[in-house]
Amino acid sequence: MCSSDLMPLAAIALASLAGAAAEVYFEEDFSGNWEKTWVTGSPAGKEMGKWAVTPGKWFVDEEVNKGLQVTEDMRFHSLTAKMPKKASSKKKDLVLQFSAKIENHQYAFCGGGYIKLMGDGLKQETFGGDDPYHVMFGPDLCGYDVSHIHAIFGHKGENLLKTEKVSLEYSDKNEYTHLYTLHIKPDGTYEIFFDLESKAAGKLVEDWPFPKPEIDDPEDKKPDDWVEETEIDDPDDKKPDGYDDIPAQIADPDATKPEDWDDEDDGEWEPPLIDNPDFKGEWQAKKIENPAYKGEWNPKQIPNKDYVKGEQLAAFDAKYIGFELWIVNNGTIFDNILVTDDIEYAKKQGEKLWRPTSKGEKEVKEKWDKENKPEGEDGEDGEDGEDGEDGEDGED
Repeated sequence: MCSSDLMPLAAIALASLAGAAAEVYFEEDFSGNWEKTWVTGSPAGKEMGKWAVTPGKWFVDEEVNKGLQVTEDMRFHSLTAKMPKKASSKKKDLVLQFSAKIENHQYAFCGGGYIKLMGDGLKQETFGGDDPYHVMFGPDLCGYDVSHIHAIFGHKGENLLKTEKVSLEYSDKNEYTHLYTLHIKPDGTYEIFFDLESKAAGKLVEDWPFPKPEIDDPEDKKPDDWVEETEIDDPDDKKPDGYDDIPAQIADPDATKPEDWDDEDDGEWEPPLIDNPDFKGEWQAKKIENPAYKGEWNPKQIPNKDYVKGEQLAAFDAKYIGFELWIVNNGTIFDNILVTDDIEYAKKQGEKLWRPTSKGEKEVKEKWDKENKPEGEDGEDGEDGEDGEDGEDGED
């Protein structure tokens, strides 16, 4: 991208050349004077880490792959930029996109790489985890099992997490550069992309705990005689005579007393026990449909006083964009940040800026490993000499 002075005009020009009516609110690739655009934050009582612009230890194109890197272990990292144009999702689409390369990733790595959009009035110099935001979006990786994308909306003083996680494949949790895209639509729907492939889509009101039109009536109680059991024991089914007399184990009929067995010295020989094939366990009557079953009880629904009919969800004006992270293992590189109202423009920029890097990274990483691995070690993907201890992003 261009320097902060030329950024808005350049971005709009690019969109026009693409033949699209895209409105670009913010676009950054850290090729210009990034320190003129971005402000480091230092919340009270926090040990803060430094940021740097670098392509990392290995890269496809040294200039193109330059991005914003967290450089210190066990430190908070805070950085924000005031967007030259107010980004709005009110009655229009909003797309938030960026790439993240967790260069020092190992498969025991824990950490998040979230970007935030904030409203007017933010104090950039003290930006921290307690400051309100409109949306927080990005990857959350931890250990061998956790691998998903967070999308959290600020709504009337609450931070709303998605009710079902946007899971990633195990193979997606690696040290290569990945592209994350959130598309918020004015009709109350959304879509989340990972590497330009759709990972989740639906309605905001259904997939986040936004106020619903109706809620359970807190005064409605389940009747004492409500029957929820779908099946009951068949009263006509009787236990067979002698059922309880069948032992669980019997003497092995094929066992024979050893020839050297001495009853006087060894005691009376008894064959070993084996499971009884005729034993069927504790007897239970067969089940039949319960004629008294009334179905699953649910409280009646009443209008939700917090629901506003016709209100557009996730509708906001954003003036600032930034990162607020707790970093255990340094090295993550953020790049190609984009805020626009056009998903097609975002996809086009992803193909232009991210796709070539994605295609070439594995080869250059393997070459770097071969050239830099300690003597006597095989060097595996993800083993970059970092300690790989657990980390987290610092969000509640």
